[in-house]
Amino acid sequence: MNYKQELTYAEDQDGQDELKSYRQQFHIPTDKEGKELIYLCGNSLGLQPKITKEYINQELDDWAKFGVKGHTDAKTPWLSYHEFLTNTMAKIVGAKPIEVVVMNTLTTNLHLLMVSFYRPTKTKYKIVLESDAFPSDKYAVESQLKHHGFDAKEGLIFWKPRKGEKLLRIEDLEQILEEQGNEITLLMLGGVNYYTGQYLDLKRIATAGHAKNCMVGIDLAHGVGNIQPNLHNSGVDFAAWCTYKYLNSGPGSLGGLFVHEKHANNKKLNRFSGWWSHNKSTRFNMRQEFDVLVGAEGWQLSNPPILSMAAIRASLDLFHKVGMDKLQNKSRKLTGYLEFLLNKMTTDKINIITPKETKSRGCQLSIQVKDSDKNLHKQLTKHGVISDWREPNVIRVAPVPLYNSFLDVYNFVKILKSLI
Repeated sequence: MNYKQELTYAEDQDGQDELKSYRQQFHIPTDKEGKELIYLCGNSLGLQPKITKEYINQELDDWAKFGVKGHTDAKTPWLSYHEFLTNTMAKIVGAKPIEVVVMNTLTTNLHLLMVSFYRPTKTKYKIVLESDAFPSDKYAVESQLKHHGFDAKEGLIFWKPRKGEKLLRIEDLEQILEEQGNEITLLMLGGVNYYTGQYLDLKRIATAGHAKNCMVGIDLAHGVGNIQPNLHNSGVDFAAWCTYKYLNSGPGSLGGLFVHEKHANNKKLNRFSGWWSHNKSTRFNMRQEFDVLVGAEGWQLSNPPILSMAAIRASLDLFHKVGMDKLQNKSRKLTGYLEFLLNKMTTDKINIITPKETKSRGCQLSIQVKDSDKNLHKQLTKHGVISDWREPNVIRVAPVPLYNSFLDVYNFVKILKSLI
């Protein structure tokens, strides 16, 4: 696009934005005077859709009205509530409905999936993780290694950027697999790196991993609702994600998981089970031997928390109306505009460590600020910017297409420029 630096350009772009009405469907945080803050932190916690209260209140009303009969008589019956989320969630991650279920939280789901897909032997037991993975992923993988009796330091192989670089190169992962593939049994990688915002080529990763007889798992926490991962076509074996970032479901809300269709009917897969993973038609007979559900639903344990799912359904209904294609189109324009304005700043202090190629990033730009510390972030906050700081010197900024504007981006850069 032919971006321009003038304020009028940002205002014109917002005027032409076909998604501009959706901003009004979210609660935008304000300061003490009631002025809207510049909220660019959807990569940590998405804003609340105004319809969320309505969806949750419906379940509270039905609980009051029906009691336990709400499982069958509620407007959206609780017994099968998770099924009302499946189709839209499957479209968002590029999967078939049988491959997706909403349940638990992110790291819990990763553990449950690794019970099934991390099956080490004495000689083939190592796990590949990106060197700057989100800490929870590292802790989870280390604990899995220890659980199976392996030394975490010996069992972990880190895929690292090259010296002097910030981003990962897939050819380096392929080299690791070529040299150590006989010892590696699992690739457990972040689809979009939380620190740099780099979006990895999932299909190429799956192909490389499977060529060495490795399982491939993906943490999509910073990708779901942001990029289009096309999980089914990528061929990865499993994935898990949260919904409180780009899917705007509220703090600590439920996550989701994906298990590829090729594993759907494999009832011999090792797994931790509960009554909600039992065959629906005989689940309430209570005294039958365990009969696992096919597909991703077979990884469920317990009946779902309805109030959390109601918040997820509210957000997913918005996603269904808009569609990921339109969201991604606007996202590319917003991040491109942000990148343009940052590059126009006459300073050598700014370095964008997120990939320049739009296909290799989502809507997060990670801005490294030379000779800076968290005081800069505190100053941004004082000036009405809600962003995200990551040590030692990176500001993560995510202009979310559902509710952020070109004016948000313009004003953020104006404030950042005045501070540095």
